[in-house]
Amino acid sequence: MARSFMAALFLPLILLSLLQMQIQTQGSNQRAASSTIQLKLNTEETEAVLLILKKSFAGTPILDSDWQNLFATEPYVRLKKREAAMHRDFTDDDFRRFVLSPELMANRSALRNTLDAWKQADLVASARRVLTYLPEQAAIKAQVFPVIKPKTNSFVFETTTDPTIFLYLDPKESAAKFENTVAHELHHIGYASIESLAEARQKDVTANAKPAVEWMGAFGEGFAMLAAAGGPDVDPQATSSPEDHARWEHDMANFNQDLGALQEFFLDVINQRLVGKEKIDEKAYSFFGAQGPWYTVGYKMSVIVEKRFGRKTLIDCMLDPRELLSRYNQAAKEIDERGQEKLALWSPELMQKIFVWQKQSTRKSASRVHSPYRPIACEIALLAHWRALPYHQ
Repeated sequence: MARSFMAALFLPLILLSLLQMQIQTQGSNQRAASSTIQLKLNTEETEAVLLILKKSFAGTPILDSDWQNLFATEPYVRLKKREAAMHRDFTDDDFRRFVLSPELMANRSALRNTLDAWKQADLVASARRVLTYLPEQAAIKAQVFPVIKPKTNSFVFETTTDPTIFLYLDPKESAAKFENTVAHELHHIGYASIESLAEARQKDVTANAKPAVEWMGAFGEGFAMLAAAGGPDVDPQATSSPEDHARWEHDMANFNQDLGALQEFFLDVINQRLVGKEKIDEKAYSFFGAQGPWYTVGYKMSVIVEKRFGRKTLIDCMLDPRELLSRYNQAAKEIDERGQEKLALWSPELMQKIFVWQKQSTRKSASRVHSPYRPIACEIALLAHWRALPYHQ
């Protein structure tokens, strides 16, 4: 009787305490999430352009204030800044003529419908998804600007000060494809936020190997493909057009040959058959393509490593791409031994030259530690694939 009375007395108090703990935990998680993910979708420029198109179609006078509102939007101001940095002519008068062109007028309804669809995309969910493919210290802080403009390219801008993704408002691109593209770029931005973690593991790489190891960071395109998809069993081209999907499948079938071509590039750099930054970069850029070997080889290696060793190991490999090559080799050998697939391997010569061992003296004994790599520069990791493509210029 006494036990029943005590239980009845304290059970509500216990339940209340548990509820308070749960609320506190949820509040803490929400605060952590808000500090880890800070995203803003800014459609001011597109809305201002569409308003002018609407007025023009209806025969309503377009006021000077309409143009000034457009020219004062943050996306437009920063678009002008970016074009100036690229040494391109970009004037308000030129943009007026573009907005009032018959071609844009004919496309007004499709642009309106596309923007409305894109605005429904859950970009925060995209950020959460790619964060599961980044070290826990990573943060994603960025703005996303869908823009109507003369050039049909998309790009990232000011990645170290105010990371922003400019996306050409393309009526041919579905909301799902828009979301996938943003997720891919958010993974790059998240990686840039923890660059210091990678730098802590890259102090002693040899001068000959340094450019090659830097460019191995471009396998981050494959990481981002996997992260944007959400898992190794999800089709990374599920939101793409049939043409893009067919191209991807064709290029994935060339995995072994493309791995060989990248290996030749790395060894040419390390063995100084290819010297000079301009020549090295020119060759490296050739592997971007629409979604070339940096994407396909990087993606397949990432999938193989995650399936064999788990996601945590794959994330560790992001901080040191040499580890990606090493883990891939181990898993690929096992796949070959099981007779599942004959996969190309990174050669012993390359692996030996990128893992440089150095003796360190201690009071007790001499030990060996491998020199960490110099990760790809943030600017390359986020911008190179856009610069490499004519339509991203």
